[in-house]
This record gives sequence, structure tokens and C-alpha cells, in this order.
Amino acid sequence: MSDDDNSPISAREAKRLFADLKAAPALVLAVSGGPDSVALMWLAARWQRSLARGPHLTVVTVDHGLRREAAREAREVKRLAAELGLPHRTLRWRGAKPKTGLPAAAREARYRLLAQAARAAGASHVLTAHTRDDQAETLLMRLLRGSGIAGLSAMARLSERDGILIARPLLDVAKSQLVATLKRAKVGFADDPTNRDTAFTRPRLRALLPQLAAEGGDVRNLARLAARLARANAAVEVLADGAERFLRVRDRGDAPHLRGARSFDASAFAALPEEVRLRLLLRAVNAFGHEGPAELGKVEALLAALDQAIAGPRTAANGRPMLKQTLAGALISLAGGRIHIAPAPTRRGKGGS
Repeated sequence: MSDDDNSPISAREAKRLFADLKAAPALVLAVSGGPDSVALMWLAARWQRSLARGPHLTVVTVDHGLRREAAREAREVKRLAAELGLPHRTLRWRGAKPKTGLPAAAREARYRLLAQAARAAGASHVLTAHTRDDQAETLLMRLLRGSGIAGLSAMARLSERDGILIARPLLDVAKSQLVATLKRAKVGFADDPTNRDTAFTRPRLRALLPQLAAEGGDVRNLARLAARLARANAAVEVLADGAERFLRVRDRGDAPHLRGARSFDASAFAALPEEVRLRLLLRAVNAFGHEGPAELGKVEALLAALDQAIAGPRTAANGRPMLKQTLAGALISLAGGRIHIAPAPTRRGKGGS
């Protein structure tokens, strides 16, 4: 992209942004009415028109039912989409809204509805308008939560959710460039006041960005850090893949895997780097647990307990497991020099038989 964060995006730059999506049969554009998503719609429409045979585009607006202005904004998006020759749908998040964790719940609902719309439209991808600014804010939020390398990689340009690919073609673009693009095109957009509501974490961090920029932590540098961490995370994932293959090959013939469980030779496992051991454990717990993704901190504590048990006596008294505990619906045990991970028994209610 241009080094000038205040210059409009040219047709040539837009073509490069969407180049990887040219062969898709159909795309859903997630458009709320704010400047970022309206610019995504305008740029995507212009790009599609430049192609001899481009993907079919459908614009989708999700009304979370949290602001009275949202319905009017959705109608305005529909009007803009019609001017660009694009079909539009408004989807509503119905039902009771949680009293706590509202942003996260709204995000989950939005992606669920967008995935449903993509399937209905025969689309392979949902395009969102996340920008470099959003990437920097996401990095800060996860940093303050104490996320690991994977979390600090922030958002990927391409990810999968509910069987649909989520593409973020504007992830390296500054928000100011999108605003400049719309101003040059004389295209209006909505202003969502919740983006400035300090009751939520993201707006509070957004307000701190000018101070961080004065110390060298501007949006461009923070986004660059996220990209570098993503690169490191990808390398560790390759190492974890190789370690998993190594452990499985080693196990052939002397200790076949149990059906519906995973088993590692404890000594071979202990010889791996700590970050790789952590990832293998996290993968196994998430694969066989039935209570949702395991928290990183709890997996770290489990790994520490395993390391301590492996380093202790080779056998426990009476042949009982040297370690046995549950995490996220998975049962983890250390016995006979092997680590076993399997689904934990379902918890019964007090009235169960």
C-alpha cells in the first residue's frame, strides 16, 4: 500500500488488495455503514467491474438490535449497495442480550449470521473491513490479557470460521486512507458512537494510541509487531506438527494409540521444547475435551504438573497414575511412562443415577 496514510486508494492498489479473491465464485461483504466497511463495499464493487468475469458480490448488514440508529444505517447501506448494483440483506441478532461480555457475544453472533448468509449465497468467503488500526488495537487488547504468541499474532488476513473463509483484504490499510477514498468519491458513511464509548475496552485503548505513538508505538509499528509474531507463531506450528509426527511414528509397534484418545511416550515428550510441548498438549485437550477451548494459563499449569511428575519416580505406588486431572472436558493422566489424553466422563447432575 501507499506510504501516505491519507491518500485515497487507487484502482491499481485496490486490484492488488483483492487479487487473491478473483477466482472465488461468490463473496459476501460485511458492511455496517461505517467508513471502513463502506469503503470495502465501494472498492470491491469497483474491482469487480474491472474484471471480465468476477465473483458475485452480496452485501450483508448485521443489525445487533443494540442501537435505534442501526436500522436506519442498514437502510442507507442498502441504498448505497443498490447504487453500486449489488444485492443487499439485513440480518438481525434476535433474542436476549447478555449483561456482561456484550462485545464478544455480538461478535460471535455477527460471524454466525455472516456464515449463514455466505452459505445461502454460495459464497466461499466473507470479507470484513478490518484495518491496520484494528490490528494494532487487537494486539494491545491481547497483550494486556497476557495472550501467548498465537494470540499476539492478532488477526490473520485469511482465517476459517463455521466452514467459511474470513478474508480481511484491508488489514494492511490505514483507516485514514479509507476515509480519504470515500471523501474523494463523495460517498457518505455512518458514525457509530459506540466506537468512542469508554465503557468498552477497545475505545479506551483507541484513545491511548496517540500517547503510544508519541513514544514510537504507532499503529504501523504495532501492526508490524503483530505480523512478526504471526511469522514466529507459524514457525512454532510447523515445529509442533513435526513433533506430533515424531511422537506418533515412535509409538508405532510398541504402544498403539487408543481409539478416541491420544497417548505420548512421556520421555520423548519431555525432550521437546517447552512451547512445542505446550502446543501438543493444547491440541490434544481441545481435540478430546468437550467443554470448549482450554485456557492457555490452565494448560501451562497442567504442563508444569506433568513436567514435575515426569521428572519424579518412574512408577507410582500400587501402580496408580502419577498424575490424573481433567481440563476443559478432557482427562489427562500419566501412568506407565506414558501421557494419555481422552474425553473425561460427562459430569452428572445431583439427581443423576
